[in-house]
Amino acid sequence: MYNFDEIIDRRGTNALNTDGFRQYIFHAGPEKVFPFKDEEFVRMWVADMEFAVAPEIIDAMRARLDRRIFGYTGVYDSSYYESFRKWCVDHYDWDFPQEQLCFSPGIIPALYQLVENICARDEKVVLHTPAYGYFLHAAEYNHLDVLHSPLKKDENGEFEIDFDVFEKQCSDPKAKLLFWCNPHNPTGRVWTEEELRHVAQIVKKYNLWIISDEIHCDLLRQGEKHIPMAKIMPNYPKLITCMAPTKTFNMAGLAFSNVIIRDEATRESFKDRDKLFGMVNPISLAAAKAAYDVGEPWRNELRTYLDGNFRFVKEFLSEHLPEAVMNIPAATYLAWVDMSKCLPGEEDLPGFFANQAGVLLEGGDSLFVGNAQGYVRLNLAMPRSIIRTGLERMRDAILKERG
Repeated sequence: MYNFDEIIDRRGTNALNTDGFRQYIFHAGPEKVFPFKDEEFVRMWVADMEFAVAPEIIDAMRARLDRRIFGYTGVYDSSYYESFRKWCVDHYDWDFPQEQLCFSPGIIPALYQLVENICARDEKVVLHTPAYGYFLHAAEYNHLDVLHSPLKKDENGEFEIDFDVFEKQCSDPKAKLLFWCNPHNPTGRVWTEEELRHVAQIVKKYNLWIISDEIHCDLLRQGEKHIPMAKIMPNYPKLITCMAPTKTFNMAGLAFSNVIIRDEATRESFKDRDKLFGMVNPISLAAAKAAYDVGEPWRNELRTYLDGNFRFVKEFLSEHLPEAVMNIPAATYLAWVDMSKCLPGEEDLPGFFANQAGVLLEGGDSLFVGNAQGYVRLNLAMPRSIIRTGLERMRDAILKERG
């Protein structure tokens, strides 16, 4: 029903994906020159999709446009809450009181504000590495130290928590907050109920705050199951859950996220410090509600297409680059690939692939906080034909480098 093979030209839209990569990946401006023209790059980096938004959502946005007035807008009735609540009940057998639901232009700005609200300057944040870079940035912005808890690999190459190290970090007298990520970015792990309960036990033992970033929870492989941390810790007051339709339905630029805060004082403080004083974008609100109301058919077809993309990449690497190690993740549209044996000694993998292959990607400790050296993250939310071109270019560049 939906065409995920369509190639859409995003140039000229001020998209970060096409126009902002120099600053984001390479911390440089237009003076940085590559052997490839901008339009020649295969872009497998930032976590948005190359797929058109579901037409049902676009129809809802058009209907809101037809109202013709776009004044100051907030969430003043329960209709959005009921849509989001129904989605959570249907998919996760979980819900929450309406008063706990807050809004943010994104989970990133919410992280910055929540850390400021929760932590004093001499306290510390715990996170698992490799980690989404903005966890670190939110801590640094608030002048906090970060305690790294590196993930380890089991005998099958799957990432898992080193609970001994994790508990040691949580036991630090200055540890105040855990950044929890499920599904995990960048590895794509969906944590099991046993793992969730073990994490919850440690968090309770040391009376930590926990911010559970679950933005990728709707993007699981077919047959996988997501369990919100809020189900595991139903009465724990120091839990904050972050979800968003924008990641699931490719609407990141609409800047609309759900932040579910149990503790009343923290919730009121978060609202008081809201730089938008409770306002939301009227088109974003219409799109978000439509996503939860009528977006399920599109999401199901998307998941099937993504499953096929992961199988394709796994088969390609096995045949053409067997030293590249990748397990198909249980969630996200991001492949976490160990390239260390393909390019031993290469410390700047994004730079290598941009200059030698014309492929934009992210990887390494500088972008993923730590425990990421030798890895690249490949965005696979794009037509399979583009992925094929990107992988072929990467293969050819590696073979040429080897001589």
